Amino acid sequence: MKTILTTAAALMALAAPAFAEGDAAEGEKAFKKCKSCHMIVSPDGDEIMKGGKTGPNLYGVVGRVAGSVEDFKYGNGLQEAAEAGFVWTEEAVAAYVADPKAWLGEQGYTTKSKMTFKLKKGGEDVSAYLATHSTEGGEEGTADSDG
Repeated sequence: MKTILTTAAALMALAAPAFAEGDAAEGEKAFKKCKSCHMIVSPDGDEIMKGGKTGPNLYGVVGRVAGSVEDFKYGNGLQEAAEAGFVWTEEAVAAYVADPKAWLGEQGYTTKSKMTFKLKKGGEDVSAYLATHSTEGGEEGTADSDG
């Protein structure tokens, strides 16, 4: 019975529609909601998007291990993700910003997050925008993206 359920789950995953890709230009506009807490500053100090320091610098977040910006104190959930070596993808960033605590729980991590804001719409766009400033999928990223 377990084999049948496992096979059925695998087939459903393969048949699922592909993740909707975001629009980076729209994401740049939507990021304005994020910049009260987050900034995007390259390793060489280029200030791409001026913002707050309540949250970590999001330069290089796509392709980076979660919870790994040096000198930033993360909530327990992202600390656990860091210990597990979880690496952010565009899809994961989009899901996380929609509901951080729910996403953490779905991944099996503690649902404690410092991020209380939920980006109900436009997460795919914001993650596409962030990917343009990351090592994965972005032309402006660098190999040193740990902040």
